[in-house]
Amino acid sequence: MQNKRKQIFVPYRDSVLTWLLKDSLGGNSKTIMVATISPADVNYGESLSTLRYANRAKNIINKPTVNEDPNVKIIRELRAEIDRLKSMLGGGGEHMISESPNMVDKLHENEAMVRLILND
Repeated sequence: MQNKRKQIFVPYRDSVLTWLLKDSLGGNSKTIMVATISPADVNYGESLSTLRYANRAKNIINKPTVNEDPNVKIIRELRAEIDRLKSMLGGGGEHMISESPNMVDKLHENEAMVRLILND
């Protein structure tokens, strides 16, 4: 049953409403749709169309992603690596330094890259 749910594809309808709601329906947000229908028989076609649209929109599944500036991501990753290398230097003592002689150079290189990105 889980595999069937993943394979369902709900195509977007070419309509003004879908175009207006495209960021909400397919973007990184939660959307609530209220479908209003009329009990009058003269509005039967419009009510049916509204219900069909709401049913199709209900089946849209979003996979939200974090909106992050690429430079901010690089800075965050470099700072994490700098912290990791500093902890290796501080926690392991001479034993860690002798196992990886380029660690200090890599630490200085990463700090220089962070400074360069921050100055841009």
